[in-house]
Amino acid sequence: MKTPNQSTQTGENSPTPDPKNSGVISPEGIEAGNSPVEPGQQYQPVEIETLPSGQMVVTPANLPAPSRQRLVWLSTLLKNPKALLGFGIVSFFILMALFAPFIAPGDPNEFVGIPNQPPSTEHWLGTEGQGKDVYRQTIWGAQSSLTIGFATGFLITVVSSLIGMSAGFFRGRIDDVLTLLTNLFLVIPGLPLLIILSAYLQPSNATIILALAFTGWAFGARVKRAQTLSLREKDFVAAARVSGESSFRIIFREILPNMTSLIMGSFISSTTYAIGAATALSFIGLGNVSDVTWGTNLYWAQNGGAILQNAWWAFVPSGLCVALVAFGLSFINYALDEVTNPRLRAEKELNNVLKGTTFRKTRTRATPVLRLPK
Repeated sequence: MKTPNQSTQTGENSPTPDPKNSGVISPEGIEAGNSPVEPGQQYQPVEIETLPSGQMVVTPANLPAPSRQRLVWLSTLLKNPKALLGFGIVSFFILMALFAPFIAPGDPNEFVGIPNQPPSTEHWLGTEGQGKDVYRQTIWGAQSSLTIGFATGFLITVVSSLIGMSAGFFRGRIDDVLTLLTNLFLVIPGLPLLIILSAYLQPSNATIILALAFTGWAFGARVKRAQTLSLREKDFVAAARVSGESSFRIIFREILPNMTSLIMGSFISSTTYAIGAATALSFIGLGNVSDVTWGTNLYWAQNGGAILQNAWWAFVPSGLCVALVAFGLSFINYALDEVTNPRLRAEKELNNVLKGTTFRKTRTRATPVLRLPK
């Protein structure tokens, strides 16, 4: 006669333990036709423990902790055609800025020839109104312009994240004060304030970065506050509070990783804004005109009468570079929105499913609507 313990372990339809891992059921130990795993279900190893009373207890096996899936969107983003195009354009200009001394050797402020010479084999993009090489100035101008753009984008993202997440998490008086400050900066006209700051401060790249960050953080803080208000009510935040974690640890270890896509999108948007705004400030002469940037190139082209003399080569290269960088960053932002926005993902999957059918789909950004053909 079999004991309860024996009958449970050697039953006709029960899986046998894996000899390599005592007490752990493996797929090799499951007899054909008698598998406890239903079709379509994923197999999960378990451990069998026998209590002194003879009762069998089945528990999940000690498996390594699964890797976090918070950055799965990053691998999906790298497969998006828009993202690949945007990354390619931005990477091209970053490499151009890094290798400027090798691509265009020499001093970009050097007078090399007759003013407003058209492009030639000697000067690929001609010369501007003072006789400087436009090709050399365009290549070297990428260094300062991209540095200002990315530094300002990073600073705006940090400030807006700290203020927005603090206001959304702590609530109460802290939220009231930070929200009042955010609304104040939102209603102040940004461009006039930016011009005043740039005019009264010493012109330099650092001044432009600080002025742009000072006037451009409020909108991002507003968005991050709204997202934090939603995340702070989730169960994982409540569990972290019960476990005794500090408020700042909850913000930076629990809430912040769940806002990665939003913060990345804010950084890209802020960088695009900073490059355009810095170019505009330099173009109207509020930056350091002795520095070589795409904005100062346009400033000297205007002062040299390039438009009146039809010297398009003096201003088109720098303006085209600004437009292409903004174009590339915008494509990355669009791709990021497609990857992380559930509504857009659902719409894309629905379009893929209905491709080739007789249904007629409405082109809309709202919930997809199907209409049968009449």
